[in-house]
Amino acid sequence: MSLPKADRKRAAFFDKVRDLLDEDDPSLNPRLLEIMYLFASRSDPPDPIGLYPEYPQLKERFLRAIDAGESDDLEEAFLTLYAHLHGHQAPYTSAERRRMDATGGYWCHAGGLSPIIRAAPFIHSRTRSADFGAGNGLQLLLMQVLYPHRRSLMIEISSQMVEAGQALQQWLEIPEERVNWLTADVTRISPESLDFIYLYRPVRPRGPGEQFYRRFAATLDETTDDVVIFSIADCLRPFLSDDYKIFYTDGHLTCYHRK
Repeated sequence: MSLPKADRKRAAFFDKVRDLLDEDDPSLNPRLLEIMYLFASRSDPPDPIGLYPEYPQLKERFLRAIDAGESDDLEEAFLTLYAHLHGHQAPYTSAERRRMDATGGYWCHAGGLSPIIRAAPFIHSRTRSADFGAGNGLQLLLMQVLYPHRRSLMIEISSQMVEAGQALQQWLEIPEERVNWLTADVTRISPESLDFIYLYRPVRPRGPGEQFYRRFAATLDETTDDVVIFSIADCLRPFLSDDYKIFYTDGHLTCYHRK
């Protein structure tokens, strides 16, 4: 019995890209191929506030690299496309930007694919995840596609980025009940009733930011949940108790779990 046409197309894509990127490379994770296929096979994402003006051209470059068998260009073309969709500058209002400046938050830098791929063993059907300073939420949205789970909480101060994220959620066909968008200042939200936390240094660890990290760590110490934390540009270490152990770090991503 032959595979359905869509499955044959997906298998052919996997075979070609795997060959181009060296199928013997242990870093060639099948989940990376899943993400690449997602970008290659879908129409251009909705862009309600003009965040992705170069997406069509960057996607075309990515597809050309595959069709031409240009292995040297393929990885760079895909990563550029991914970074463009994730976003590097959030469209904050004046009031939102003043708040971000006061606490030293990042203005939506792409966090990279490594956290998405490494999250696989820690996200299950009943997982409650959260992104503190989510931007358009692409990281957790991709985790919802790869590892469908109970609920993702997206905390983002920019109402426009929340709008963009909700559009991406629809584009990725993630059920509405799986994602809760909260337009709020992360410093006012506690990490309660969560199993997986993703954060990319939402604030500087000084002034109001220091108080945020102290409260954040204190809440984690009090919880009885087995929380896993993926922290980009990590600022948590000085505030977490010895109950939390680093089980992976590469200088960019630091991962914690309770001992």
